[in-house]
Amino acid sequence: MSIQNRYEFVYLFDVTNGNPNGDPDAGNMPRLDPESSKGLVTDVCLKRKIRNFIEVACENEPGYEIYVKEKSVLNLQHKRAYEAIGIEPNTKDKKLPKDEAKAREITAWMCNNFFDIRSFGAVMTTEVNSGQVRGPVQLAFAQSLDPIVPLEISITRMAVTNEKDLEKERTMGRKHIVPYALYRVHGFISANLAAKTGFSDEDLQKLWQALQMMFEYDRSAARGEMAARKLIVFKHDSVLGSQPAHKLFERVTVERVNGESGSPAAAFSDYRININREGLQGVSIEELL
Repeated sequence: MSIQNRYEFVYLFDVTNGNPNGDPDAGNMPRLDPESSKGLVTDVCLKRKIRNFIEVACENEPGYEIYVKEKSVLNLQHKRAYEAIGIEPNTKDKKLPKDEAKAREITAWMCNNFFDIRSFGAVMTTEVNSGQVRGPVQLAFAQSLDPIVPLEISITRMAVTNEKDLEKERTMGRKHIVPYALYRVHGFISANLAAKTGFSDEDLQKLWQALQMMFEYDRSAARGEMAARKLIVFKHDSVLGSQPAHKLFERVTVERVNGESGSPAAAFSDYRININREGLQGVSIEELL
């Protein structure tokens, strides 16, 4: 059964001496807003980490395959749905079956078997058409609370790639890091859209688990030390919800207690997180972190 309540959440995570999300158009430097100099992490980056965690934590568990993953051939995944239903795909016109019941069955099969389609949605209108799904779980971009000053670090390697470079003795490289930054991201979960994809309470619990633990399964020298710091969940008492999302997000404020506000922070202890619970009707607040 799909979830029966609307949710919003505020998620805070930080990075120390790492690159949380490199920009390929800027030499893999940490993404930032050029106007405010605040760091950015895309929703795509965060969803990748959620997918990776679910793939590890729910390996071989029915209904928790991952659709968008490394070396995945999407058309082959779509063909599995057609084989399960027992019909041949129309690769000539690239359209779903004319029988609407069969078309819905194919899309439903994809939702039932892949966690990320059920959660985030997917556009599956390729040569082997499996429809289009709008996901109930949506994330905004994460933004650092204060400006960041990315550092460019030069590194050396004792080995060389080609024989002709033997005389060079070593090769040079670069890596970019953010000394410290605390990022904030807002998330939305629609019960209406969950009913269409089959996103259930069990799926919701796995999503919360992923947000709390995903950085523990994503360690690399490039990303430095990343940690989930706070997960504040707003649960509405109905499918449609009781309050506008932006009003709920305004109830979570992050105060700078050490150092000057508007300057780069040095540690998580430089901040204090406050939650205003007064006068809230139709919505409950839960701190999962």
